Amino acid sequence: MRDANDTPADGTSAEPKTSNFLRAIIERDLAQGTCASIRTRFPPEPNGYLHIGHAKSICLNFGLARDYGGVCHMRFDDTNPEKEEKEYVESILDAVQWLGFGWQAHGQSHLYYASDYFDFMYRAAETLVERGHAYVDEQTPEEMRASRGDFVTPGKDSPFRSRTPEQNLARLREMRDGVHADGAMVLRAKIDMASPNINLRDPALYRIRRATHHNTGDRWCIYPMYTFAHPIEDALEKITHSICTLEFEDQRPFYDWLLERLIEAGMLQAPAPRQHEFARLNLTYVITSKRKLAQLVSEGHVGGWDDPRMPTIVGLRRRGYTPEALQLFAERIGVTKADSWIDYSTLDTALRDDLEHKAHRGMAVLDPVRLVLTNWDEVMGAGHLEPCTLPALPHPPEGQPAPPARQFLMGREVWIEREDFEEVAPKGYRRLFPGNKVRLKGGYVVDCTGCEKDADGRITRVLASLVPDTKSGTPGADSVKVKAAITWVGVADGVAAEVRLYDRLFTDPHPDAGGKDFKASLNPHSQRTVTAYVEPSLAQAAPDAKFQFERFGYFVADRIDHRPGHPVFNKTTALKDGWK
Repeated sequence: MRDANDTPADGTSAEPKTSNFLRAIIERDLAQGTCASIRTRFPPEPNGYLHIGHAKSICLNFGLARDYGGVCHMRFDDTNPEKEEKEYVESILDAVQWLGFGWQAHGQSHLYYASDYFDFMYRAAETLVERGHAYVDEQTPEEMRASRGDFVTPGKDSPFRSRTPEQNLARLREMRDGVHADGAMVLRAKIDMASPNINLRDPALYRIRRATHHNTGDRWCIYPMYTFAHPIEDALEKITHSICTLEFEDQRPFYDWLLERLIEAGMLQAPAPRQHEFARLNLTYVITSKRKLAQLVSEGHVGGWDDPRMPTIVGLRRRGYTPEALQLFAERIGVTKADSWIDYSTLDTALRDDLEHKAHRGMAVLDPVRLVLTNWDEVMGAGHLEPCTLPALPHPPEGQPAPPARQFLMGREVWIEREDFEEVAPKGYRRLFPGNKVRLKGGYVVDCTGCEKDADGRITRVLASLVPDTKSGTPGADSVKVKAAITWVGVADGVAAEVRLYDRLFTDPHPDAGGKDFKASLNPHSQRTVTAYVEPSLAQAAPDAKFQFERFGYFVADRIDHRPGHPVFNKTTALKDGWK
């Protein structure tokens, strides 16, 4: 992610890029010697599957470390055992690696867990108590909430705030030793109950929670609060640039206060890490609340966390989005301090740009009807199958050879799209109707003669005659001029496939903004499954292989359900943005 004003070392002009103010901060710190090299971190809580917003943070933190020769730590902020599971840990590690990043640097693994520091964090808590910077509060949660005040009313001191350090230390150790019930008391920082920043009104540092932790088991019955643990983790790992989203901006004064107190006490070394905030990703037609995403899963509105309609990384992956497309998307939207909405089409544009020269082409018929070439046996011979070819990749990446051409067969009957025939053609219609000629792409020109219908008037077969000596790529191909070429799949070698057509999960561009009920805008047409016919090259695809279905858009062989004899494809996006 290069900034718009970046210039290569050779002095040549750089291609303009989107804004990233964090680059200016890093380059200033490196130039001034504030740090010799940079260390960033990606610190998710393992309480759910990562989503598109996390993808931006992954690309940002790992990308900055990569670009400036630094290190990015992969760290789990696992301080809340009631909601965290090993399943989420494993899914997060997989997502980071799939996106193209890793935590190995200079021959060392930089994978960390907040829970690895629980012993240190507890010693830090005792140190704060001993130095008069923290106390044990035995008010009820309701009493603490009432005494905290609000944006116009200062808070009130707890009646337990004036205890001596010795009294508080004894109480803290009782908390640690399981003497008291869950919720009976908390350890709070002693800062300023009248501060205009509510986050400085004696925030909680530790609470009692009897819960089995995925990493430490039942060793602890007290757990640190995230806002207490996070700055300590950053300092112990010598993070230079602690990058987080704007909702943590009001927490920065406490972040700095805590590190200053622990440096004064000799528990941590200076200089302290610095926190920098950026605007989180707001993507239209998407929700990124873990709680709401979990609700969609638990209530059966989607098929799971990896449902291709979900904005989770596992869902995007199953939908057919590529790591390169997500990185390109993160690059293009930039990094700013101002909240804004990014249109979903920006993500799809990045995907199209990535796949245009990578995704092999193929023909598929999604709403099939038979086209019968009534003179085929007479012209070509009874039972004859004509081999046809088309490029697998018309425009391969520069410097790379073109892959082998696709091979398929044309015979007396082929599948065409139902919409490619009109018994009475509307104005401007150029495809099949009685008396009109079209080319079957990669094959012959055919002359439409009519159709057959069932008792309900539904067209069952389209009829046409083959125009001899007009096969694509032969000397006579241009002897008959046509105004359209249509896609098709041979009945002889076409393979039936399950094709899942996905659309946006919500009809409202801001489904949960302003307290709206996000479920009220669920799109009832967000998924539709059809039985299609695909050419042989598609049926032989490996799971997760990406293709451009000619005329329809980009599709992926489903990584879970696609298998030999049962091809399954998911629609990723159309060839251009046309969603309304």
